[in-house]
Amino acid sequence: MILARNLTQRYPRAEGERPLTVLEGVDLEVRDGEVVAILGPSGSGKTTLLGLLAGLDQPSEGSVRLEGQCLAELNEDARAALRAECVGFVFQSFQLLSTLTALENVLVPLELLPRQRALSAAAAERRARELLERVGLAARLDHYPAQLSGGEQQRVGIARAFANEPRVLFADEPTGNLDRETGLEVAELLLDLNRELGTTLIIVTHDLVLAQRSDRVIRLEAGRVAPAETAEDAV
Repeated sequence: MILARNLTQRYPRAEGERPLTVLEGVDLEVRDGEVVAILGPSGSGKTTLLGLLAGLDQPSEGSVRLEGQCLAELNEDARAALRAECVGFVFQSFQLLSTLTALENVLVPLELLPRQRALSAAAAERRARELLERVGLAARLDHYPAQLSGGEQQRVGIARAFANEPRVLFADEPTGNLDRETGLEVAELLLDLNRELGTTLIIVTHDLVLAQRSDRVIRLEAGRVAPAETAEDAV
């Protein structure tokens, strides 16, 4: 479960000017296994909220509990260890390492697993291959990102996100850099794979297909969040 209370994020501006408030008083609860889409116009604080929920940033006020741990009570190393153990990410710009092949990119999070969950080299490679096959890239294992289309790069990103068997997956505009047809294919793949594995999924998106297939939609406006009962209520 993810539990956020009174999340507020302000950034200082020039002397004499009021701080810039990006989020203010956000309360949010996401249940285990739930798929939640966060919608809102550009500049409404969606990506900022995602970063706070994942422990990538610390709020000016308020708190986040992720997997039962209060993120404010953890130092940066402990937060990074928590993310390596139980969190996955899918990014709008793919964020693949250009010098690594598709297979090597998917292996990266497996190499960062804590010792108690570490896999042998053979087991890690087997899992990475299986995931790439699942996303339709069995013939692209040895290709570098520059040799892949945008849709193929995002498929690698999805395989990488699920590699460490995360309990929570954060996706920031996962179809934002793709054409409509490719975006639909990637959206279906992300949601289908997520449901197969029972992961809690939080998606920042403008894509109504993703929103409509979510369990719940939250609309963010001017840094404030108001949950809707169903996806249809909010789109």
